[in-house]
Amino acid sequence: MDSPKYASLAGSLRSKIAALPVGASVSSERQLAEESGVSRMTARRAIDELVREGMLVREVGRGTFVARPAVTVPLQLTSFSDDMRARGHVPSSRVLQQERVSADARLADIFGVDIGEPMVVLRRLRFADEIPLAIERTHLRESSVPRLLEHDFSTESLYQVLVDDFGIRFEAGEQVIRAGLLNDVDAQALQLTAGDPVLELVRTSVFGGEVVEWTTSTYPASRFELSARIAPSTGSGSAVGALRIAPFGQAPT
Repeated sequence: MDSPKYASLAGSLRSKIAALPVGASVSSERQLAEESGVSRMTARRAIDELVREGMLVREVGRGTFVARPAVTVPLQLTSFSDDMRARGHVPSSRVLQQERVSADARLADIFGVDIGEPMVVLRRLRFADEIPLAIERTHLRESSVPRLLEHDFSTESLYQVLVDDFGIRFEAGEQVIRAGLLNDVDAQALQLTAGDPVLELVRTSVFGGEVVEWTTSTYPASRFELSARIAPSTGSGSAVGALRIAPFGQAPT
């Protein structure tokens, strides 16, 4: 069976787009229709297909541009830096906060400790290719990680330090995904606008039967999307999730 016209047109455009630099402008629907001898509806569907695949991105009032290639980040306990390097990006971090705090009522409830228990908070801005991609706020039980504050987490991996210095390999945990709005402080760090939608991944990690880590990772919704692969299993389906860096305009340890 012959492919629909829009699919054939999309196929012919893929190799041309692959040869263009990120941010390059591509033909409008009208121009593409005239160049290819198809209807504007067919041209629109072809562009829609390439936008859906992440090859192109539309900008209102400006046009359609070559997008930064999408990246898939597994929803599992893994290193942000390792994931970025594996996908050809250069990761880096900026430490925004690294200090000792006392557990308030919320932290005491999460960690199962008394109010006032010493905790360590680490807040980092995460980059790929010098583009700010996420903010991570990590709270740790200080009794489990003494002298953690002596490390420089602008260059060191938190999880590697936990393994090497404290013998902590998380054995269990829970991750909650929720929608939110960007606050003023995070908006400035991410170079976005306060009130923009975000995805928040809230992870609680357990070692030795105790909650040791509680991390909230904030991802701009304009730069990320969640996807899941549904695998059949006995009696029900199971989903394997991934966080995908969505292509965005001129720019995406």
